[in-house]
Amino acid sequence: MAESEAHLYDEDEDEEMPLTERDLADDAQWKLIQKNTFTRWANEHLKTCNKGIADLEHDLADGLRLIALVEVLSGKKFKHVNKRPNFRTQKLENVTMVLEFLERDEGIRIVNIDSSDIVDCKMKLILGLIWTLILHYSISMPMWEGEEPGPSEGGPTPKQRLQNWIQGKCPDIPIKNFTTDWNDGKAIGALVDAVGPGLCPDWEDWNPKNAKKNAKEAMDAAEKWLDVPSAQFPKAKLKPGAPLRPRLNPNRVRAYGPGLEPKGNQVGAPARFTVETFSAGKGSLEITVLNPKGQKEKCESTFNNDRNLTYSCVYVPSVEGEYKVIIKFGDKEINKSPFKVKVEGQAGDASKVTASGPGLEKTGVVATKRTYFEVFTKNAGKGNVDVAILDPHGRKDTIRPSISAVPGKEGVYLVEYIPAEPGLHSINIMFAGQQIPKSPYGVSVSPASNAKMCYATGRGIQPKGVRVNENADFKVHTKGAGTAEVKIQIIGPGGKEIKCNMTKSKTEEGVYDCYYVPLTKGQYIINITFGEQHITKSPFKVEVGPAKTSKIRAYGPGLEGGVVNQPATFTVETQGETGALGFSIEGPSQAKIDCKDIGDGSADVTYYPTAPGEYAVHILCNEEDIPKSPYMAQIRPATSEYDASKVIAKGPGLQKTGVVLNKWAEFTVDARKAGKAPLHITCLDVDLKPVEVQVKDNKDGTYSCKYMPKKPVKHTVTIAWGGVQVPNSPFRVHVGEPAKPGNVKVYGPGVEKGVKTLVKTYFIVDCTTAGPGDVGIALTDGNGRDVPVNTIDNKDAMTVGKEREIDVITSNAGKSDVPARVTVTTPSGKKKELPDKKIPDGYATFFTPTEVGPHKVEVTYNAAAVPKSPFKVDVLPDSASKVKAYGPGLKGGNANSPAEFTIDARAATGPGELGVTIEGPKESKIDTKQNPDGTVGVTYFPEVPGDYNINVTYGNQHIKDSPFKAKILPEDASAKVKAYGPGLTGG
Repeated sequence: MAESEAHLYDEDEDEEMPLTERDLADDAQWKLIQKNTFTRWANEHLKTCNKGIADLEHDLADGLRLIALVEVLSGKKFKHVNKRPNFRTQKLENVTMVLEFLERDEGIRIVNIDSSDIVDCKMKLILGLIWTLILHYSISMPMWEGEEPGPSEGGPTPKQRLQNWIQGKCPDIPIKNFTTDWNDGKAIGALVDAVGPGLCPDWEDWNPKNAKKNAKEAMDAAEKWLDVPSAQFPKAKLKPGAPLRPRLNPNRVRAYGPGLEPKGNQVGAPARFTVETFSAGKGSLEITVLNPKGQKEKCESTFNNDRNLTYSCVYVPSVEGEYKVIIKFGDKEINKSPFKVKVEGQAGDASKVTASGPGLEKTGVVATKRTYFEVFTKNAGKGNVDVAILDPHGRKDTIRPSISAVPGKEGVYLVEYIPAEPGLHSINIMFAGQQIPKSPYGVSVSPASNAKMCYATGRGIQPKGVRVNENADFKVHTKGAGTAEVKIQIIGPGGKEIKCNMTKSKTEEGVYDCYYVPLTKGQYIINITFGEQHITKSPFKVEVGPAKTSKIRAYGPGLEGGVVNQPATFTVETQGETGALGFSIEGPSQAKIDCKDIGDGSADVTYYPTAPGEYAVHILCNEEDIPKSPYMAQIRPATSEYDASKVIAKGPGLQKTGVVLNKWAEFTVDARKAGKAPLHITCLDVDLKPVEVQVKDNKDGTYSCKYMPKKPVKHTVTIAWGGVQVPNSPFRVHVGEPAKPGNVKVYGPGVEKGVKTLVKTYFIVDCTTAGPGDVGIALTDGNGRDVPVNTIDNKDAMTVGKEREIDVITSNAGKSDVPARVTVTTPSGKKKELPDKKIPDGYATFFTPTEVGPHKVEVTYNAAAVPKSPFKVDVLPDSASKVKAYGPGLKGGNANSPAEFTIDARAATGPGELGVTIEGPKESKIDTKQNPDGTVGVTYFPEVPGDYNINVTYGNQHIKDSPFKAKILPEDASAKVKAYGPGLTGG
């Protein structure tokens, strides 16, 4: 081997092939030796595809085995192969295709060899071609055990790499070339013993004159017990049962670590180092630590039983000064022993050291990808930073972190490492030999590309809700899943592929924003892959419905997000659309749903999520999703940082009435007891158009807010703290026209001459034409003292069909021959004199308006007009007349059976209170409920038969046809009859 292969490796890289050819042509015996060596190398690779070479000179002539060999080496397949090359031209085509592939695709330089040389079985050139393949695929490309990666450009040549590897394995013998240094056989013996310790333990004692014998012994051991052919030592593995002969060589023991460094160790800080005994033979380890006084100090050593046969050692210096560490193996000192270690100062305080960075996060670290973290030691004193990383198998020698001080940052160290495999890793950070706080850190390393860590969210992947011509959007989340390509394929009805628009998010790491527009209804299949693998829950099936329009609208923070265990609320406005409303919540947990019908066509819906994640909020009308449903709400984990239920919102701007057009409506939000969270306020008018709300942060936990309504309609104010609605939100505010104090009229004896002391009197304040507002009355006597005044709201706005009493007080006017007369002129010009009757204070009459609008009321006494007559009275429409009631329960029913009817007050022109009473032989229980469409359902339970009167009032006035007459019949006996048996079921 030493002589035969000396010609195989040449020092000159520039003329690789010509030199190889000349060397091969020197002697036919060389050809035979090299032919056998190269044949074994080729067969080692061809056995993976169940092929082999018997005669290297002739078996490559048709190109088929050469194609198979190159396919195995390159990992690529040839497409156009002449599988039965019976003619020379077919053989030449096969070989030419391989040579062109090697030069074009693999970048291998082929010198002075063409396809005819291989087809014509020219042995020298065939050997040259095989040697070129060995150089490229077995020496240039693989990373051998213990070899550090080099730069892609300007790095060592293949021969240099091989030589470096050999020298690393055989440090005790100088090897500078592949020629003369191998002639005596000792180098090959040292290499075999290094790869398989104990196979050639006495190579140092071999006689250089017995070169052939030495080489044969080494090669025979390599072939038999390392099971590799020549030129394959970097991949050699020792076979079980090899006859290893122990040999002790302390010079092969290596010792390293901070505990052996000349500087950097402190008193009281553990000084750690490692002793590696691999390839040193069997022997005992002895460590002696001497302090500056020559006294022994305790040193503990632990055998790790790993592949490098290492010992972990530690001692704790007790005094300052120079220590000596003496390491013996087999009673002999190892190389560089004794180690001189200078101990300076006391050890620092590890409890003052902190660490942070992505390399310490529980998730996000990916196998084979470099990551880092920083260690902060400022103000912690003296000490070394040491990092030990345990892989998922508990091994600490598989990952070697690099530690370096950060320039310009005092006491800051950068730690970088590359995890080799996925799984839970333990990051141990020590300072001055002690673990720092929070160490060890548990880091879950993800595979280099893990599609199952990816997931998709959004409306566009929900099973139901998406409609034709809508933008169906969704997101793909890949953070922590490694590096790979995201691919999305959408198959619509009929197998037609639908375009999906995808862009990488600029604000969220590892997130892709996607949307598609379905053009036809039916089922869509959405395939989402990451690195050619389906992500979690892919493929998604989406049932796209037909296009639909609806007046129903929904808004509120509960449609966007919320917090676990806190109510998530939103509002639904039907805007006059009829139909059965429904709600469903789909997400990580079941969520209780409460619906509160407000009675004005709107409803407040609250659900209570108990787990974080994405929830799909479906809003249904007649069991179909309204447009934009489902809404996707992101529910965050429970938090103790804030509590929206402790926020207080108050002020005139949130009252049901009192807010007027074109004037600031003000209110205050008090969050002093609610923790820290963002405040979000919206105001929508009846058309759901936003009204600007100005918010001033008072910097004390309170906020001053105001808005200016532009329409005299209902406004809805929603207040959320940290995405959760505050108590009583949303606030519904009925905006009115501005007050007109100049239109207020005051009259009556109490404001006229003749008022007597200690005699009760009165006056009237008429605000019917003054708009909304509160009445305030203050009365003082001649000395400026307050006089008590009792104010009574007569609620006397006159409406059509409602009878009103008019009193004419004449007790202080004296007697008259002509009684009081009241004449009313309607808006249409009709005049009507009202009959009156005598009362103790004067006269009384009654008036029931039949027209809407201003009426003139003339009052005379003794044929003369009373003061301020004629009076102007505005008559409003009768809201009660617009209210309807219908249903079988208004006509009758049976005793002990529920009777039902419905009240519809949606057309009422003014506010009023709805009232239901039932008069009959026995009191009946009454239940009412608000229906989603704005109507009210009524159910009563008559217990005895008979005649019942059902009174339905609105604003204290009977609605049309009220009271209703209902006939309740005796109990229906058939309701108690039951039928059962197999004859009532199918089959």
